[in-house]
Amino acid sequence: MIAGNIFRWIGSLFTDILFIPFDALRLSLAKSDGGWWTSNAINWVFLVILLVLFAYWMKESVTFMKEGTEDRA
Repeated sequence: MIAGNIFRWIGSLFTDILFIPFDALRLSLAKSDGGWWTSNAINWVFLVILLVLFAYWMKESVTFMKEGTEDRA
């Protein structure tokens, strides 16, 4: 009983609260002809953030390789 309520609450949290920005974006794009770039703007933002973080990770990895502290236990 309690476990079922927890999973229902988690489902409600995601569908009713956390997806509000995406629902607003979907409704605004349905009213206008936004095109491919507008509908995938959130994906491009996430991709740019991912690439920046990956570049930072690689820079730090090279730093640790040069110092010789990468595999120290």
